[in-house]
Amino acid sequence: MTALATGSLPEATAGYPFLKGHGTENDFVLLPDPDGSVHGPLDAARVRALCDRRAGLGGDGVLRIIRTASYDGPDAALIHGQDAEWFMDYRNADGSPAEMCGNGSRVFARHLVDAGLVDGDAPIPVATRAGVKVLTVAGDLVTTDLGAPKVLGQTVVGVGLHSWPARHVDMGNPHAVAFVDALEDAGRLLEEPTYDTETYPHGVNVEFVVRRAERHVAMRVHERGSGETRSCGTGAGAVMVATALADRAVDEGAAPRSELAYRVDVPGGTLTVTWTPEDRVLLTGPAVVVAAGTTAL
Repeated sequence: MTALATGSLPEATAGYPFLKGHGTENDFVLLPDPDGSVHGPLDAARVRALCDRRAGLGGDGVLRIIRTASYDGPDAALIHGQDAEWFMDYRNADGSPAEMCGNGSRVFARHLVDAGLVDGDAPIPVATRAGVKVLTVAGDLVTTDLGAPKVLGQTVVGVGLHSWPARHVDMGNPHAVAFVDALEDAGRLLEEPTYDTETYPHGVNVEFVVRRAERHVAMRVHERGSGETRSCGTGAGAVMVATALADRAVDEGAAPRSELAYRVDVPGGTLTVTWTPEDRVLLTGPAVVVAAGTTAL
């Protein structure tokens, strides 16, 4: 995981509010902190405690919900320069800050709408460490514009004694997409897959993919900083791009001539990924907030 700059926060009170939500079972602890005054230091140890599935609240990561202008971390200049009222301060389960989280961004937007903090009938810009992402809400579904993909060549990933060629796709964070004969070929994914550390000096999200039907694939993912998860939104975007190129539905180095959509099945549900002629990758799926409470972690 990239060693991105982390912020420090004021001392915590005895208890503070949290929410729990998920997007296709990629689950998160949400920390509402609009003006940056609620929580104590959001360091790696604290994030790990929150995400612990036995001693904490449990989650693949933490989403701190803060107004962009109120964020005061060391990377504040980068964040403040983005034209969005809200900043998604995302941390992986191991406490490391991440550039972007596709499923997390949808849960983030769902909370903003449910809490009346934004107009759910209008596009919602959200600042991230990978730039502004624009989200739209339509009933139970939320769409994140992941931006233009970067296809950066071929690489190799491995599990145990097995290895596969993989496509290097950047969706604001790095991915290695490998096509396998069966999803079970990746094994239990209890350990991080092997990869080229020169290509990915800060780690990589690894997707294992099988085809189900025309423009329909299924995937498993090992996320850096979190392990195997039930879903990965940016990973689904990378998988769609890699599959469309492998299917020759899109020319190398070009955007589709017309809108192109794929169904991507993940262990936690189904996502739709659309690649537009404007070279934007749109991630659509459900996002729900399932619990609220107070914690002193």
